[in-house]
Amino acid sequence: MSQQILPFYLVCDESGSMSGAPIQAINEALPKLHQEIGSNPVVTDKTRFCLLGFSGKAEILLPLSDLSGVTSIPALKASGGTDYSKAFDLLRQTINDDVNALKSQGHQVYRPAVFFLSDGLPSNNGWEQPYQALIDPGWRPHPNILAFGFGQADQKTIQQVATTKAFMADGTLGPADALQEFAKSLIRSIVNSGTQSAADQSGGATLVMPDNVPGFTTISAEQV
Repeated sequence: MSQQILPFYLVCDESGSMSGAPIQAINEALPKLHQEIGSNPVVTDKTRFCLLGFSGKAEILLPLSDLSGVTSIPALKASGGTDYSKAFDLLRQTINDDVNALKSQGHQVYRPAVFFLSDGLPSNNGWEQPYQALIDPGWRPHPNILAFGFGQADQKTIQQVATTKAFMADGTLGPADALQEFAKSLIRSIVNSGTQSAADQSGGATLVMPDNVPGFTTISAEQV
């Protein structure tokens, strides 16, 4: 049956600096995300979820999926550097393949939403080129990107990655608590987007973004 689909991508830093409480907080939140979204048929009808991890490499940990049909979401593992280039290259290719696959199945696909999370600076230069290819307005599936930074992340870089909103940890919460709030905001965004899209009489799919996230300061995406 043809559906209107809004794909969500969680792109998560798995570098060595995420070891300990940060990676544990995300891994504890993933089963909650799976349970809350996968058990809601209204939301799963409208949304799909993909988990991409990156460090010195990038890999798809969970391909774009209807979470109601997923047994569990793989855990993140911290090691290595923070290669933004690998993340953006893989994300663009994955979105392109996913959108084509969904369309070939007869679905209508709406602009993908990316939640990008990093606790550090890019470990190499040259990431801007694959990033620009990802957000190129001439490429129809270019995603809406919400970027979240904490730890040693640089505000300017996080702003540069975001196309809609950027969030920087403000120090009022420890890393683990801040990341739990990040995860809650992701869950709310997916649930609210799916619910609102289902209620939309026009049959469209709409991204509902968080207005604010406890423990984070909301900053505007960098203007060009």
